[in-house]
Amino acid sequence: MFERPSGGERTILVHLDLGAESDPAAIAELRQLAESAGAEIVALVRGARATPDPRLFVGSGKAEEIKAMIAAHAADLVILDHALSAAQERNLERLLQCRVLDRSGLILDIFAQRARSFEGKLQVELAQLQHLSTRLVRGWTHLERQKGGIGLRGPGETQLESDRRLLARRVAVLNRRLARIVQQRAQGRRAREKAALPTVSLVGYTNAGKSTLFNRLTESAVYQADQLFATLDPTLRRLPLGDGQVAILADTVGFISDLPHELVAAFRSTLEETRNADLLLHVVDAASPRRDEAMRAVQEVLDEIGVGESPRLEVFNKIDQLADCEPRIDRDADGRPWRVWLSAQTGRGTDLLLDALAERLASERVRQRVALEPGEGALRAWFYANARVLRDRSTESGGWELEVVVAKSQMARLCGRHPGLAARAASRETEPKPAAVV
Repeated sequence: MFERPSGGERTILVHLDLGAESDPAAIAELRQLAESAGAEIVALVRGARATPDPRLFVGSGKAEEIKAMIAAHAADLVILDHALSAAQERNLERLLQCRVLDRSGLILDIFAQRARSFEGKLQVELAQLQHLSTRLVRGWTHLERQKGGIGLRGPGETQLESDRRLLARRVAVLNRRLARIVQQRAQGRRAREKAALPTVSLVGYTNAGKSTLFNRLTESAVYQADQLFATLDPTLRRLPLGDGQVAILADTVGFISDLPHELVAAFRSTLEETRNADLLLHVVDAASPRRDEAMRAVQEVLDEIGVGESPRLEVFNKIDQLADCEPRIDRDADGRPWRVWLSAQTGRGTDLLLDALAERLASERVRQRVALEPGEGALRAWFYANARVLRDRSTESGGWELEVVVAKSQMARLCGRHPGLAARAASRETEPKPAAVV
Protein backbone atom coordinates (compact mmCIF):
# COMPACT_ATOMS: atom_id res chain seq x y z
CA MET A 1 0.00 0.00 0.00
CA PHE A 2 1.28 3.49 -0.92
CA GLU A 3 0.30 6.56 1.07
CA ARG A 4 1.22 9.70 -0.86
CA PRO A 5 3.45 12.17 1.05
CA SER A 6 1.57 15.33 2.00
CA GLY A 7 4.50 17.74 1.84
CA GLY A 8 7.98 18.40 0.48
CA GLU A 9 9.15 20.58 -2.39
CA ARG A 10 12.45 18.92 -3.45
CA THR A 11 11.62 18.31 -7.07
CA ILE A 12 12.91 16.27 -10.00
CA LEU A 13 11.82 17.57 -13.41
CA VAL A 14 11.20 15.12 -16.26
CA HIS A 15 11.06 16.14 -19.92
CA LEU A 16 10.75 13.75 -22.85
CA ASP A 17 11.21 14.66 -26.50
CA LEU A 18 8.37 12.79 -28.19
CA GLY A 19 9.16 12.21 -31.84
CA ALA A 20 10.83 15.61 -32.20
CA GLU A 21 14.15 17.34 -31.74
CA SER A 22 15.17 18.60 -28.33
CA ASP A 23 13.71 22.01 -27.43
CA PRO A 24 15.82 23.86 -24.80
CA ALA A 25 13.18 26.60 -24.57
CA ALA A 26 10.55 24.03 -23.53
CA ILE A 27 12.81 22.83 -20.70
CA ALA A 28 13.41 26.45 -19.64
CA GLU A 29 9.65 27.01 -19.50
CA LEU A 30 9.24 23.87 -17.37
CA ARG A 31 11.83 25.25 -14.94
CA GLN A 32 9.98 28.57 -14.83
CA LEU A 33 6.70 26.83 -14.11
CA ALA A 34 8.21 24.74 -11.32
CA GLU A 35 9.95 27.75 -9.76
CA SER A 36 6.73 29.76 -10.00
CA ALA A 37 5.05 27.03 -7.95
CA GLY A 38 7.79 27.25 -5.31
CA ALA A 39 9.60 24.01 -6.16
CA GLU A 40 13.22 23.41 -5.17
CA ILE A 41 14.64 21.80 -8.30
CA VAL A 42 17.30 19.21 -7.46
CA ALA A 43 17.63 17.36 -10.77
CA LEU A 44 16.46 17.19 -14.38
CA VAL A 45 15.83 13.91 -16.20
CA ARG A 46 15.64 14.00 -19.99
CA GLY A 47 14.85 11.38 -22.54
CA ALA A 48 13.35 10.68 -25.93
CA ARG A 49 10.62 8.34 -27.12
CA ALA A 50 8.73 7.93 -30.36
CA THR A 51 5.43 7.57 -28.44
CA PRO A 52 4.46 7.62 -24.73
CA ASP A 53 4.44 4.32 -22.85
CA PRO A 54 0.78 3.36 -22.17
CA ARG A 55 1.47 2.26 -18.58
CA LEU A 56 4.17 4.60 -17.26
CA PHE A 57 4.41 7.24 -20.02
CA VAL A 58 8.22 7.38 -19.66
CA GLY A 59 8.87 3.66 -20.06
CA SER A 60 10.12 1.18 -17.47
CA GLY A 61 13.85 1.91 -17.99
CA LYS A 62 13.44 5.68 -17.62
CA ALA A 63 11.15 5.13 -14.61
CA GLU A 64 13.92 3.17 -12.87
CA GLU A 65 16.37 5.98 -13.65
CA ILE A 66 13.99 8.48 -12.06
CA LYS A 67 13.61 6.22 -9.03
CA ALA A 68 17.38 6.17 -8.57
CA MET A 69 17.49 9.97 -8.84
CA ILE A 70 14.80 10.25 -6.16
CA ALA A 71 16.91 8.17 -3.78
CA ALA A 72 20.11 10.06 -4.60
CA HIS A 73 18.61 13.51 -4.07
CA ALA A 74 16.01 12.70 -1.37
CA ALA A 75 13.34 14.17 -3.63
CA ASP A 76 9.70 14.53 -2.58
CA LEU A 77 8.09 15.31 -5.92
CA VAL A 78 8.43 14.41 -9.60
CA ILE A 79 7.02 16.85 -12.19
CA LEU A 80 6.55 15.72 -15.79
CA ASP A 81 6.32 18.27 -18.58
CA HIS A 82 3.47 16.32 -20.14
CA ALA A 83 -0.19 15.49 -19.57
CA LEU A 84 -0.60 12.13 -17.82
CA SER A 85 -3.66 9.95 -17.69
CA ALA A 86 -4.97 9.08 -14.24
CA ALA A 87 -3.70 5.49 -14.66
CA GLN A 88 -0.21 6.61 -15.73
CA GLU A 89 0.04 8.99 -12.78
CA ARG A 90 -1.09 6.29 -10.36
CA ASN A 91 1.29 3.68 -11.80
CA LEU A 92 4.26 6.04 -11.59
CA GLU A 93 3.48 6.94 -7.97
CA ARG A 94 3.30 3.28 -6.98
CA LEU A 95 6.60 2.51 -8.68
CA LEU A 96 8.48 5.63 -7.53
CA GLN A 97 6.92 5.79 -4.04
CA CYS A 98 6.80 9.54 -4.56
CA ARG A 99 4.28 12.20 -5.50
CA VAL A 100 3.93 12.69 -9.26
CA LEU A 101 2.51 15.81 -10.88
CA ASP A 102 1.88 16.39 -14.57
CA ARG A 103 1.91 19.72 -16.44
CA SER A 104 -1.81 20.33 -15.91
CA GLY A 105 -1.56 19.72 -12.17
CA LEU A 106 1.43 22.06 -11.95
CA ILE A 107 -0.37 24.89 -13.75
CA LEU A 108 -3.43 24.39 -11.55
CA ASP A 109 -1.21 24.68 -8.46
CA ILE A 110 0.27 27.96 -9.72
CA PHE A 111 -3.21 29.33 -10.40
CA ALA A 112 -4.27 28.35 -6.88
CA GLN A 113 -1.36 30.38 -5.46
CA ARG A 114 -1.96 33.42 -7.69
CA ALA A 115 -5.74 33.78 -7.33
CA ARG A 116 -6.60 36.83 -5.23
CA SER A 117 -10.21 37.76 -5.94
CA PHE A 118 -13.20 35.79 -4.72
CA GLU A 119 -14.09 34.92 -8.32
CA GLY A 120 -10.54 33.79 -9.12
CA LYS A 121 -10.44 31.49 -6.10
CA LEU A 122 -13.78 29.94 -7.04
CA GLN A 123 -12.64 29.40 -10.63
CA VAL A 124 -9.38 27.75 -9.57
CA GLU A 125 -11.10 25.50 -7.03
CA LEU A 126 -13.62 24.42 -9.67
CA ALA A 127 -10.82 23.58 -12.11
CA GLN A 128 -8.93 21.64 -9.43
CA LEU A 129 -11.98 19.60 -8.48
CA GLN A 130 -12.74 18.79 -12.11
CA HIS A 131 -9.13 17.68 -12.57
CA LEU A 132 -9.24 15.65 -9.36
CA SER A 133 -12.49 13.89 -10.25
CA THR A 134 -10.64 11.45 -12.54
CA ARG A 135 -7.85 10.86 -10.01
CA LEU A 136 -9.65 10.01 -6.80
CA VAL A 137 -8.34 6.44 -6.76
CA ARG A 138 -4.65 7.44 -6.97
CA GLY A 139 -2.63 5.76 -4.23
CA TRP A 140 -5.20 5.57 -1.47
CA THR A 141 -6.20 1.93 -1.73
CA HIS A 142 -8.36 2.17 1.39
CA LEU A 143 -10.79 4.40 -0.51
CA GLU A 144 -11.82 1.42 -2.64
CA ARG A 145 -12.37 -0.95 0.28
CA GLN A 146 -15.73 -1.66 1.90
CA LYS A 147 -15.71 -2.89 5.45
CA GLY A 148 -16.11 -6.65 5.83
CA GLY A 149 -16.70 -9.07 8.69
CA ILE A 150 -19.60 -10.20 10.82
CA GLY A 151 -22.10 -7.42 11.33
CA LEU A 152 -20.30 -5.04 8.98
CA ARG A 153 -21.40 -6.33 5.58
CA GLY A 154 -24.13 -4.46 3.78
CA PRO A 155 -25.09 -2.08 1.02
CA GLY A 156 -23.10 0.87 2.42
CA GLU A 157 -21.15 3.03 -0.04
CA THR A 158 -17.38 2.87 -0.30
CA GLN A 159 -15.22 5.77 0.80
CA LEU A 160 -14.44 6.43 -2.84
CA GLU A 161 -18.15 6.70 -3.72
CA SER A 162 -18.68 9.04 -0.77
CA ASP A 163 -15.80 11.27 -1.90
CA ARG A 164 -17.17 11.39 -5.43
CA ARG A 165 -20.59 12.39 -4.13
CA LEU A 166 -19.11 15.16 -1.96
CA LEU A 167 -16.95 16.37 -4.84
CA ALA A 168 -19.96 16.54 -7.20
CA ARG A 169 -21.92 18.47 -4.56
CA ARG A 170 -19.09 21.00 -4.14
CA VAL A 171 -18.77 21.43 -7.93
CA ALA A 172 -22.50 22.21 -8.10
CA VAL A 173 -22.13 24.84 -5.36
CA LEU A 174 -19.18 26.48 -7.16
CA ASN A 175 -21.07 26.55 -10.46
CA ARG A 176 -24.02 28.30 -8.79
CA ARG A 177 -21.76 30.91 -7.20
CA LEU A 178 -19.91 31.52 -10.45
CA ALA A 179 -23.25 31.87 -12.27
CA ARG A 180 -24.15 34.74 -9.93
CA ILE A 181 -20.79 36.38 -10.62
CA VAL A 182 -21.40 36.02 -14.36
CA GLN A 183 -24.67 37.92 -13.89
CA GLN A 184 -22.84 40.67 -12.00
CA ARG A 185 -20.24 40.89 -14.77
CA ALA A 186 -23.04 41.12 -17.34
CA GLN A 187 -24.52 44.07 -15.45
CA GLY A 188 -21.16 45.85 -15.46
CA ARG A 189 -20.81 45.10 -19.16
CA ARG A 190 -24.27 46.54 -19.86
CA ALA A 191 -23.26 49.71 -18.01
CA ARG A 192 -20.19 50.04 -20.25
CA GLU A 193 -22.31 49.37 -23.33
CA LYS A 194 -24.69 52.07 -22.15
CA ALA A 195 -21.75 54.46 -22.27
CA ALA A 196 -21.03 52.98 -25.74
CA LEU A 197 -17.28 52.82 -25.17
CA PRO A 198 -15.29 50.39 -27.34
CA THR A 199 -13.46 47.66 -25.43
CA VAL A 200 -9.88 46.62 -26.20
CA SER A 201 -8.73 43.37 -24.58
CA LEU A 202 -5.11 42.37 -23.96
CA VAL A 203 -4.36 38.74 -24.77
CA GLY A 204 -1.11 36.86 -25.07
CA TYR A 205 1.21 34.19 -23.78
CA THR A 206 2.00 34.35 -20.09
CA ASN A 207 4.92 36.63 -19.20
CA ALA A 208 4.73 38.42 -22.56
CA GLY A 209 4.38 41.76 -20.75
CA LYS A 210 0.60 42.36 -20.82
CA SER A 211 0.37 43.78 -17.29
CA THR A 212 3.46 45.96 -17.83
CA LEU A 213 1.91 47.36 -21.00
CA PHE A 214 -1.44 47.81 -19.23
CA ASN A 215 0.23 49.82 -16.46
CA ARG A 216 2.19 51.87 -18.96
CA LEU A 217 -0.89 52.80 -21.02
CA THR A 218 -3.31 53.46 -18.15
CA GLU A 219 -0.88 54.63 -15.43
CA SER A 220 -2.21 51.88 -13.18
CA ALA A 221 -0.47 49.74 -10.58
CA VAL A 222 -1.55 46.22 -11.55
CA TYR A 223 0.86 43.64 -10.11
CA GLN A 224 3.60 42.78 -12.59
CA ALA A 225 6.59 40.48 -12.26
CA ASP A 226 8.98 38.49 -14.43
CA GLN A 227 7.22 35.22 -13.70
CA LEU A 228 4.57 33.02 -15.27
CA PHE A 229 0.95 33.84 -14.41
CA ALA A 230 1.86 36.84 -12.24
CA THR A 231 -1.75 38.05 -12.44
CA LEU A 232 -4.99 36.16 -12.93
CA ASP A 233 -7.83 38.53 -12.16
CA PRO A 234 -9.13 40.78 -14.98
CA THR A 235 -8.71 44.56 -14.63
CA LEU A 236 -10.44 47.27 -16.67
CA ARG A 237 -9.42 50.92 -17.05
CA ARG A 238 -10.37 53.88 -19.28
CA LEU A 239 -7.84 54.58 -22.04
CA PRO A 240 -7.92 58.05 -23.68
CA LEU A 241 -6.86 57.88 -27.33
CA GLY A 242 -7.08 61.54 -28.31
CA ASP A 243 -9.53 63.43 -30.51
CA GLY A 244 -12.34 62.61 -28.09
CA GLN A 245 -11.85 58.86 -28.41
CA VAL A 246 -11.96 56.84 -25.21
CA ALA A 247 -11.73 53.05 -24.95
CA ILE A 248 -11.91 50.51 -22.14
CA LEU A 249 -8.70 48.48 -21.83
CA ALA A 250 -9.02 45.03 -20.24
CA ASP A 251 -6.10 42.99 -18.90
CA THR A 252 -6.85 39.26 -18.73
CA VAL A 253 -5.14 36.02 -17.69
CA GLY A 254 -2.19 34.90 -19.78
CA PHE A 255 -2.26 31.75 -21.91
CA ILE A 256 0.26 28.93 -22.17
CA SER A 257 0.75 25.88 -24.37
CA ASP A 258 -1.19 22.83 -23.20
CA LEU A 259 -3.39 25.00 -20.97
CA PRO A 260 -5.62 22.58 -19.01
CA HIS A 261 -9.13 22.43 -20.44
CA GLU A 262 -10.49 22.60 -16.89
CA LEU A 263 -8.95 26.06 -16.55
CA VAL A 264 -10.33 27.29 -19.86
CA ALA A 265 -13.81 26.14 -18.81
CA ALA A 266 -13.53 27.56 -15.29
CA PHE A 267 -12.21 30.93 -16.48
CA ARG A 268 -14.81 31.27 -19.22
CA SER A 269 -16.62 34.06 -17.33
CA THR A 270 -13.34 35.96 -16.95
CA LEU A 271 -12.60 35.48 -20.65
CA GLU A 272 -15.99 37.01 -21.48
CA GLU A 273 -14.13 40.34 -21.50
CA THR A 274 -12.14 38.97 -24.43
CA ARG A 275 -15.18 37.56 -26.19
CA ASN A 276 -16.99 40.92 -26.07
CA ALA A 277 -14.01 43.09 -27.04
CA ASP A 278 -14.16 45.27 -30.15
CA LEU A 279 -10.43 44.75 -30.71
CA LEU A 280 -7.86 42.29 -29.35
CA LEU A 281 -4.33 43.43 -28.55
CA HIS A 282 -2.21 40.31 -28.96
CA VAL A 283 0.93 40.97 -26.92
CA VAL A 284 3.93 38.90 -28.05
CA ASP A 285 7.36 38.52 -26.47
CA ALA A 286 9.38 39.50 -29.53
CA ALA A 287 12.64 38.35 -27.90
CA SER A 288 11.43 34.84 -27.05
CA PRO A 289 12.95 31.95 -29.03
CA ARG A 290 9.51 30.28 -28.89
CA ARG A 291 7.68 33.32 -30.24
CA ASP A 292 5.89 31.52 -33.08
CA GLU A 293 4.92 28.58 -30.88
CA ALA A 294 3.56 30.96 -28.24
CA MET A 295 1.47 32.76 -30.85
CA ARG A 296 0.02 29.43 -32.02
CA ALA A 297 -0.83 28.50 -28.42
CA VAL A 298 -2.68 31.80 -27.96
CA GLN A 299 -4.56 31.24 -31.22
CA GLU A 300 -5.66 27.79 -30.03
CA VAL A 301 -7.13 29.20 -26.82
CA LEU A 302 -8.83 32.05 -28.71
CA ASP A 303 -10.35 29.49 -31.08
CA GLU A 304 -11.54 27.45 -28.09
CA ILE A 305 -13.39 30.39 -26.55
CA GLY A 306 -14.85 31.45 -29.90
CA VAL A 307 -12.89 34.62 -30.73
CA GLY A 308 -10.28 33.23 -33.11
CA GLU A 309 -11.49 35.47 -35.96
CA SER A 310 -11.95 38.66 -33.93
CA PRO A 311 -10.21 41.86 -35.14
CA ARG A 312 -6.78 42.16 -33.57
CA LEU A 313 -3.66 44.27 -33.46
CA GLU A 314 -0.39 42.49 -32.73
CA VAL A 315 1.99 44.11 -30.24
CA PHE A 316 5.58 42.84 -30.44
CA ASN A 317 6.89 43.73 -26.98
CA LYS A 318 10.38 43.67 -25.39
CA ILE A 319 12.24 45.15 -28.34
CA ASP A 320 14.72 46.50 -25.77
CA GLN A 321 16.04 42.92 -25.66
CA LEU A 322 16.58 42.81 -29.44
CA ALA A 323 19.58 44.24 -31.23
CA ASP A 324 18.97 47.09 -33.70
CA CYS A 325 15.18 47.01 -33.34
CA GLU A 326 13.39 50.35 -33.33
CA PRO A 327 9.72 51.09 -32.54
CA ARG A 328 7.57 50.99 -35.66
CA ILE A 329 4.11 50.24 -37.06
CA ASP A 330 3.69 47.52 -39.69
CA ARG A 331 0.73 47.93 -42.04
CA ASP A 332 -1.25 45.44 -44.13
CA ALA A 333 -2.01 45.64 -47.86
CA ASP A 334 -4.90 48.04 -47.16
CA GLY A 335 -2.68 50.37 -45.15
CA ARG A 336 -4.18 49.48 -41.77
CA PRO A 337 -1.92 48.96 -38.74
CA TRP A 338 -1.62 45.25 -37.91
CA ARG A 339 1.56 45.11 -35.79
CA VAL A 340 3.34 47.55 -33.47
CA TRP A 341 6.91 47.04 -32.20
CA LEU A 342 7.56 48.56 -28.75
CA SER A 343 8.98 48.12 -25.26
CA ALA A 344 6.44 48.34 -22.46
CA GLN A 345 9.28 48.33 -19.91
CA THR A 346 10.98 51.47 -21.27
CA GLY A 347 7.92 53.05 -22.86
CA ARG A 348 9.51 53.32 -26.32
CA GLY A 349 6.85 52.88 -28.98
CA THR A 350 3.78 53.15 -26.76
CA ASP A 351 2.87 56.44 -28.48
CA LEU A 352 2.82 54.52 -31.77
CA LEU A 353 0.51 51.95 -30.21
CA LEU A 354 -1.95 54.65 -29.12
CA ASP A 355 -1.90 56.07 -32.65
CA ALA A 356 -2.46 52.61 -34.15
CA LEU A 357 -5.32 51.94 -31.71
CA ALA A 358 -7.00 55.24 -32.55
CA GLU A 359 -6.60 54.52 -36.26
CA ARG A 360 -7.92 50.96 -36.03
CA LEU A 361 -10.93 52.03 -33.99
CA ALA A 362 -11.46 55.01 -36.28
CA SER A 363 -11.39 52.76 -39.34
CA GLU A 364 -14.50 51.18 -37.93
CA ARG A 365 -16.19 54.60 -37.79
CA VAL A 366 -18.97 55.89 -40.03
CA ARG A 367 -20.15 59.35 -40.95
CA GLN A 368 -23.77 59.76 -39.90
CA ARG A 369 -26.46 62.42 -40.11
CA VAL A 370 -28.66 62.11 -37.02
CA ALA A 371 -31.96 63.89 -36.32
CA LEU A 372 -32.64 64.38 -32.60
CA GLU A 373 -35.94 65.38 -31.04
CA PRO A 374 -36.29 68.22 -28.50
CA GLY A 375 -36.29 65.83 -25.54
CA GLU A 376 -33.08 64.06 -26.57
CA GLY A 377 -30.56 66.50 -25.20
CA ALA A 378 -28.79 63.64 -23.38
CA LEU A 379 -28.17 61.93 -26.73
CA ARG A 380 -26.77 65.18 -28.15
CA ALA A 381 -24.41 65.41 -25.18
CA TRP A 382 -23.39 61.76 -25.72
CA PHE A 383 -22.35 62.49 -29.33
CA TYR A 384 -20.24 65.42 -28.17
CA ALA A 385 -18.55 63.22 -25.55
CA ASN A 386 -18.01 60.09 -27.65
CA ALA A 387 -18.01 61.11 -31.33
CA ARG A 388 -16.65 63.80 -33.59
CA VAL A 389 -19.39 66.34 -34.30
CA LEU A 390 -18.88 67.88 -37.75
CA ARG A 391 -22.07 69.92 -37.84
CA ASP A 392 -24.82 70.81 -35.37
CA ARG A 393 -27.87 72.89 -36.32
CA SER A 394 -31.23 73.47 -34.65
CA THR A 395 -34.42 72.34 -36.36
CA GLU A 396 -37.75 74.16 -36.52
CA SER A 397 -39.26 71.65 -34.05
CA GLY A 398 -36.68 72.56 -31.41
CA GLY A 399 -34.52 69.51 -31.96
CA TRP A 400 -31.10 69.15 -33.57
CA GLU A 401 -29.61 67.74 -36.73
CA LEU A 402 -26.07 66.47 -36.22
CA GLU A 403 -23.47 65.25 -38.62
CA VAL A 404 -21.02 63.05 -36.73
CA VAL A 405 -18.22 60.54 -37.19
CA VAL A 406 -18.81 57.66 -34.77
CA ALA A 407 -17.62 54.06 -34.29
CA LYS A 408 -19.87 51.50 -35.98
CA SER A 409 -20.02 49.39 -32.82
CA GLN A 410 -20.90 52.43 -30.70
CA MET A 411 -23.67 53.51 -33.08
CA ALA A 412 -25.08 49.99 -33.20
CA ARG A 413 -25.23 49.82 -29.40
CA LEU A 414 -26.79 53.25 -29.20
CA CYS A 415 -29.48 52.32 -31.72
CA GLY A 416 -30.10 49.11 -29.80
CA ARG A 417 -30.94 51.11 -26.69
CA HIS A 418 -32.91 53.75 -28.63
CA PRO A 419 -34.79 51.86 -31.40
CA GLY A 420 -36.29 55.05 -32.85
CA LEU A 421 -32.85 56.53 -33.42
CA ALA A 422 -31.96 54.07 -36.18
CA ALA A 423 -34.80 55.34 -38.35
CA ARG A 424 -33.56 58.92 -37.93
CA ALA A 425 -29.89 58.19 -38.70
CA ALA A 426 -28.58 58.07 -42.23
CA SER A 427 -25.06 57.14 -43.34
CA ARG A 428 -23.30 59.77 -45.39
CA GLU A 429 -20.41 57.43 -46.28
CA THR A 430 -19.62 53.81 -45.62
CA GLU A 431 -16.25 54.90 -44.23
CA PRO A 432 -15.12 58.43 -43.44
CA LYS A 433 -12.43 59.97 -45.56
CA PRO A 434 -9.03 59.91 -43.88
CA ALA A 435 -9.16 63.69 -43.55
CA ALA A 436 -12.44 63.48 -41.64
CA VAL A 437 -11.02 61.43 -38.80
CA VAL A 438 -7.80 62.35 -37.05
